[in-house]
Amino acid sequence: MSVATPKFHALGALQIPRGMVWADEFGWNPVEKSLDYSVTGAALIDAAVRLAGRPITLQGEADAGWIARGGLLALQALNAADAVGEHVLVLADGRSFAVQFAPGLAVEARPVARPELPVEKHPYVATVRLITV
Repeated sequence: MSVATPKFHALGALQIPRGMVWADEFGWNPVEKSLDYSVTGAALIDAAVRLAGRPITLQGEADAGWIARGGLLALQALNAADAVGEHVLVLADGRSFAVQFAPGLAVEARPVARPELPVEKHPYVATVRLITV
């Protein structure tokens, strides 16, 4: 008996299509280092492990990972209502993260095609920017 893979990522109670991939999963280093030199020329290396702030950017493409307009409106509403609150993100593969919306433009989207009056189910290519907390 096999366990079915969820069709969605979940941000709290909101569903995000699993076709929106984690675009910057491997673009972050948990170790922060700085390099300076002493007056004698010796290297002074300061290093620390980051405890939070890892970006999780879920991104759709023109041919995959579309999200419905209604889902986008719900994400924008959640961001506006609780921009610095902690949310649980569960990816479709089962990994779970405590996140909040990233600073700046956290939810960005453009419609597939150009509907004059898009309905709630109209698909969009979107980017959702989160950070771990």
